[in-house]
Amino acid sequence: MKFDFDAEYFNPEHTLECGQTFRFSHYKDGYRVCSADKICYVRRDGAKTVVESEDCDYFYRYFDLNKDYCEIAEKAKSFNVPLLSRSAECCKGLRILNADREEMIYSFIISQNNNIPRIKGIIEKICLGLGEKKVSDFGEYNTFPSSVALAAADAEFFKSAGAGYRDAYLCETSRRIAAEGVAELESLNAPELKKRLLTYKGVGPKVADCIALFGFGKTDSFPVDVWIEKVYREDFGGALTDRNKITQYFTGLFGKYSGYIQQYLFYGKRLNL
Repeated sequence: MKFDFDAEYFNPEHTLECGQTFRFSHYKDGYRVCSADKICYVRRDGAKTVVESEDCDYFYRYFDLNKDYCEIAEKAKSFNVPLLSRSAECCKGLRILNADREEMIYSFIISQNNNIPRIKGIIEKICLGLGEKKVSDFGEYNTFPSSVALAAADAEFFKSAGAGYRDAYLCETSRRIAAEGVAELESLNAPELKKRLLTYKGVGPKVADCIALFGFGKTDSFPVDVWIEKVYREDFGGALTDRNKITQYFTGLFGKYSGYIQQYLFYGKRLNL
């Protein structure tokens, strides 16, 4: 099964390569994308972006295709920040994913003080070791393991997968989630959710904001890393050094559009727009 969407407002490269997900790879003339226990093949075809999957409904939601990104991009330009305006125009096809919540918790614990190729490698090894092998039209793949499966693994497994000191974080947090689930987190607003996420082993402020944005759809979240600090100094003339205060500055400025604008700024800065 497959569906298509206007490529102007759905660019697979910009959506996948901007650091919000790690389970994708180049495949034929597009990408093979895994989320939880599902897989799709996404590619540009002229003026359309085409998605093929056995579960098209899942990936329609995953790529946030029910939302009008034309309105979001125009709102971003209305703030009259040159970098933001350039990025919102060039990267208008970048979409915020509706990713699996538990997968995002573990993925962003792994992401701290790490680089994208290494993050992808660690996650792939964890999926190979603990996930379920499946066969699709796009080749074999392994599902992202359940919290129960992760909780049954010991620290040595995570260390051997390359997680390093994060092994203890993955062990403790997976055991907690296996026991408690994450259903209670779903009804919390962004500040409450961040506060709760900070109680999980290995989750700091930036990781909590990433989980809230990419896993729970809290678009009034604004993760701050070294790239956003650079944006804050160079493009907003900011003098704050405390990342929590920088986050508060941006969420106060951009409100419910914060998460979208964070991605425009982050990706635009990395592309040197």
